[in-house]
Amino acid sequence: MQPLDMQPPAPEPTSDWGSPIQARALVLITLTGAGLLLCYGMTAPFIAPLTWALALAVMSEPLHRKIEARVSRPNLAALLTVLAIMCIVVAPSILLASRLLDTAASAVTMVRELVESGAWRTPLDANPITAPLGRWIELNFDLIGLVQAAGSWLTDAATSMLRGSVLRVVELLLTFYVLFYFLRDRLFLLRALRRMLPLSRQELNTIYTQVFDTVHATVYGTLVVAVVQGTLGGLMFWWLGLPAPILWGVVMGALAVVPVLGAFVVWVPAALFLLLAGHEIRALILVLWGAIVVGGIDNLLYPMLVGNRLKLHTVLAFISIVGGLAVFGAAGLILGPVVFTLTRALLHVWIDRNAVADAQ
Repeated sequence: MQPLDMQPPAPEPTSDWGSPIQARALVLITLTGAGLLLCYGMTAPFIAPLTWALALAVMSEPLHRKIEARVSRPNLAALLTVLAIMCIVVAPSILLASRLLDTAASAVTMVRELVESGAWRTPLDANPITAPLGRWIELNFDLIGLVQAAGSWLTDAATSMLRGSVLRVVELLLTFYVLFYFLRDRLFLLRALRRMLPLSRQELNTIYTQVFDTVHATVYGTLVVAVVQGTLGGLMFWWLGLPAPILWGVVMGALAVVPVLGAFVVWVPAALFLLLAGHEIRALILVLWGAIVVGGIDNLLYPMLVGNRLKLHTVLAFISIVGGLAVFGAAGLILGPVVFTLTRALLHVWIDRNAVADAQ
C-alpha cells in the first residue's frame, strides 16, 4: 500500500459543457440567440403593422371562416376578408380624421375670438362666487399666448401629419399585406410554432387561447367600448350646443381607453361651464347623460363583449396599456396586454412543470 501522501491525485471534476456534444449545444444556443436578436432588430420598425395585422386577423377570424365556407380558394377567401376589413375600418377612419382636423381648427379660432374679446369671462362675472376666479386667471395666465401656442401646435401637428402621410399609407398597406398572409396561412403558422417552441401541445393551446382572448378583450372591451362612449358623449355635446362635439367626442373616446381615466374628464368640466353660464337644466342633462349613459355603457357592454376573457388585474391592465403605449406607441394598446398575458402564461408553464417534478 502506498503512503497517504504518495497516492495519485483524484481527477478534477469536468464540467458538463466540456463534452463535445454540450459544447456544440452551447454554440448552437449562442448562435440562435444572436440570430433572434438580429431578427428582432430587423423586425422592430414593423412592430406596429404586424401588431395591428395580428389584431385584425384575430377579430376577423369568424368572418373569414364564413367566407372560406363559401369560397374554396384560400387566396380569394383571404383577399375578400381583407377588402371587407378595409371597407369597415379605413373609410370611416379617413373621413373622421379629415373632419377632426377641420373641427379642431374651427375650435381654436372660436376660442381665440372668445379670449381676445374677453367674452370668456362673462359666465364667471355673472356669479359673485366665481368672479374672483376670472380675475385671478386673467392676472396669472397669458390666455392669448396660450391660445396662440395651441394654434401653433395644431398647425405643426397637421403639417407633421401631412408630411408623414406617405409613411402612414405605407404602414397601412403593409398591415393589410401581412393580414392577408395571417389569414391565409394561419394553420401553417400555428403548426410551425408547435414544431419550434419547446412546449407541449396542451401548453401551446393554452397560451394561444389566452393570447387570443387578450386580443379579443382589448379590441372589443377597450376600443369598441371607447368608441361607443366617445360617440355618445359627442352626440350629447352636439345636442346641447356645446362647441366642437366631434373633437371632444374623440377626446372622450381616447381617454376611455385608459382604465383609470375616462370620458368624465371632459364632460365634468363641460357641465361646470354650462352651470356657470346659467344653463342649469343643460348642465343637469349632461351630468345625468355622462354618469348614467356614457359611464354605464362600460358596465353594460364590457361584460357582453368580453366576459371573462381578460383576466388581468385592474392594476396590471393599467400598466400593460399605459406602459405598452409608452414603449411601443399606438401598437402598445394591443401589444402591452399581449406581452403581459404571454409572460404570465409562460410563468404558469414553469410553475406546473416544477410541481410535476417535485411530485416525482
